[in-house]
Amino acid sequence: MSHQKYRVCIDACQKCANACDHCSTACLQEDNVAMMERCIRLDIDCAALCRFAAAAMARSSEHVSDICQLCAELCEACAAECATHEHDHCVECADACRSCAQACQAMVA
Repeated sequence: MSHQKYRVCIDACQKCANACDHCSTACLQEDNVAMMERCIRLDIDCAALCRFAAAAMARSSEHVSDICQLCAELCEACAAECATHEHDHCVECADACRSCAQACQAMVA
């Protein structure tokens, strides 16, 4: 199966999407939700793009390199934002985003 060559990246994208979903939901429970607005927005965008990238790889889309390049960029932005917060969910999300960005970059290279 051709999508097996993308397995590591697909798994990283799925893990990242789940971490972003958890982070955005947990951010909504924080005392100062307004302070978490950018984090929540990036989490939602990142989760959606990671799922799209995983689906594109699973079907061996001809645009997979472009999609994964964008995914890596958004994951880096999300990781940088999450890293500005000390909440455990943000720290875990930042780690998942960095791992996904590295997997996407490696796949594109």
